Amino acid sequence: MEFPNKVKYSKEHTWLLIEGETGTVGITEFAQSELGEIVYVDLPSIGKSFKQDEIFGSVEAIKTTSDLFMPVSGEIIEINTSLRNNPSLVNLESFTNGWMIKIKLLQPSEIEILLDADAYRKLVN
Repeated sequence: MEFPNKVKYSKEHTWLLIEGETGTVGITEFAQSELGEIVYVDLPSIGKSFKQDEIFGSVEAIKTTSDLFMPVSGEIIEINTSLRNNPSLVNLESFTNGWMIKIKLLQPSEIEILLDADAYRKLVN
């Protein structure tokens, strides 16, 4: 299982890649493996803002649906439209082409409470 060091992790199994004032968010490889084959991804509209730990969407797998929680407060600036026609990208490439949203960071200090790769690995093992 992959645990990239370049991202931060939430206890709710989302990852955050920080690039300046922008963050890219997706679900972890662990989360997608627990869900199974993802068949639908429900993402928010561009311009909508969410607080840390607030639900921003959901993923639907063959046997279950799971809420998606914001790792940090942010305003949606882009969504991965590829997931509309190919939600399985989340299963196949969770840390690359399976990303879900890009956000403008609203409270960068919240990043400090996220987990690094080692801490997240311990959480899920």
